[in-house]
Amino acid sequence: SDAAGSAAESIPMGPAVRALLDEHGLSPDGIAATGRGGRLLKEDVLSHLRQAPTQASPESSAPSSAATPPATTATVDLNVDGPTSERVEKRVPMTRMRARIAERLLGATQQTAMLTTFNEVNMAPLMKLRQQYRDEFESVHNGTRLGFMGFFVKAACEALKRFPEVNASIDGNDVVYHGYQDIGVAVSVDEGLVVPVLRDADFMSIADVEAAIASFGGKARDKKLTIEEMTGGTFTVSNGGVFGSLLSTPILNPPQTGILGMHSIQERPIAMEGEVVIQPMMYLALSYDHRLVDGKTAVQFLVTIKGLIEDPARIL
Repeated sequence: SDAAGSAAESIPMGPAVRALLDEHGLSPDGIAATGRGGRLLKEDVLSHLRQAPTQASPESSAPSSAATPPATTATVDLNVDGPTSERVEKRVPMTRMRARIAERLLGATQQTAMLTTFNEVNMAPLMKLRQQYRDEFESVHNGTRLGFMGFFVKAACEALKRFPEVNASIDGNDVVYHGYQDIGVAVSVDEGLVVPVLRDADFMSIADVEAAIASFGGKARDKKLTIEEMTGGTFTVSNGGVFGSLLSTPILNPPQTGILGMHSIQERPIAMEGEVVIQPMMYLALSYDHRLVDGKTAVQFLVTIKGLIEDPARIL
């Protein structure tokens, strides 16, 4: 009827509830709505249907029971564990940090000619060295753990000295070649990634690098990193492998022209001296700004890092 239609329009409800009312020929007027703001929920209709047989008079229910099956719960899907009409959405403003990250990432993709080259590195020599000297290293350096990041940062410093284009930046029509290696290290926090900078990383020992990274991680979790600690940097190293990433294309951190992406270590069959052997392998990714860095330079840079990691004694 028109009255039922106007009642259905005046009472807020979802399409699933309206379909259920039409299926059983019900009017929303006589059903108690328990949703927020008087919204009629699917559970309200189902509850009404459960109570309907007990509310019917004996005279009216007897003939219908003889002619047709009674309208019992068997004719209605009473499973309320599935989707309901309450499709909740939550709208919150971006945090200042998330908005700044979004702005910089969008700028990096729009204002650079970004390209990524890949390689893989055999981690067995480095893992063996780490296993051999880990306890002694921690003892000598007051509990500082011997990780992989120290070696990769030092390898990156050496590669940056050999290929200064990757350690440069573009300023208008000028190329600025940096005569130092300030390495940004991506650190994960709840709001996203922050990139504190290791100043003059080429003069730092592996122990210094590991201790500084551990300190940055603690400060990031406590939200105590300063603007100065996150400003600048001539190159970035990001380790997505700690979260299980097998392969990715890291995004540049402008105005830097290069970023190294480390990934998880997985045992894979490779050919060594004519034989197939199982080795712990890691994929490496180097994203670079093709406006300044040629493909040949990028490949040679990554191969240099691969060679140093596979022969870690050269780093020491």
